[in-house]
Amino acid sequence: MEIRQLQYFMAVCEEMHFTKAAERIGISQPTLSQQIRALEDELNTPLFDRLGKKIALTEAGSLLLQYSSQIARDLQNAKDAIADLRKAQRGALRIGVLPSDLDYRITGLLTEFHRQFPGIKLQVFASVDILQLVLDNEVDIGISLEGPPDDRLVRIPLCREEYAIVVSGGHPLQSRKEPLRLDELRTIPMIMYPEGYIGRDIVESFTRKRGFTLNTTMETTSATSVLNLVKANTGATVQPYPLIQQINDPQLICVPIVEETPYRSLEILYRSDRYLGLAAKAFMDRIVSFFSD
Repeated sequence: MEIRQLQYFMAVCEEMHFTKAAERIGISQPTLSQQIRALEDELNTPLFDRLGKKIALTEAGSLLLQYSSQIARDLQNAKDAIADLRKAQRGALRIGVLPSDLDYRITGLLTEFHRQFPGIKLQVFASVDILQLVLDNEVDIGISLEGPPDDRLVRIPLCREEYAIVVSGGHPLQSRKEPLRLDELRTIPMIMYPEGYIGRDIVESFTRKRGFTLNTTMETTSATSVLNLVKANTGATVQPYPLIQQINDPQLICVPIVEETPYRSLEILYRSDRYLGLAAKAFMDRIVSFFSD
């Protein structure tokens, strides 16, 4: 069994079509079919059911695909480790970040990283589903909300951030001296992300325990537009207090929430079977330092 044969096999699995797979990897269809038959002969079992013009993985094929994918990852990790050992400091680092944190928090960190590793191409992806990006190998490192244990992942806790109500200078709450009770959010007109977005769901998971949902009068998917609407005195919003602190906009005023204060916990996550080189580890060290300050 050769690595090349496994690569051919995985290409057929991805396309589920011999001709398309052959075109993709640049060989003839008869040659590809011959290599798959040789693999089946060696294993003494069919890997695909031929159903007319269609094919489907057999149980043995599904098992081989699982191990072939692991072999491919291990091979790539070996190449990455050797390249890192030579300190070429080339390549790309893909990072997944929650949209609001990308917009307002880590630009300076990205600039510093680029100065130290100018040969590394940084690719930063904003998403509310960082976990899936990591599991699908779409990104190397994710900065996301804390999740349940998963053997496929390494998780590094970063911080816990409490939410506060955010208003503009012209809002009735702008001169409020004492914190708000959670129940007081019942009637305050809010500008929030739509339902299903993390920032909205976290806050309403707390308010539902008190028997109400937010009085949302306007929704937008952009953190920038949420805060611009607040500054225009269109309503209030509820956001992580440290995030608003780091934005440092005098037009945004935070009022703390007491009694079951909503909060979020952030973490770094990456696949446990993924090799992380010198640059990736340096980036994670910067993230840990940034959120611990």
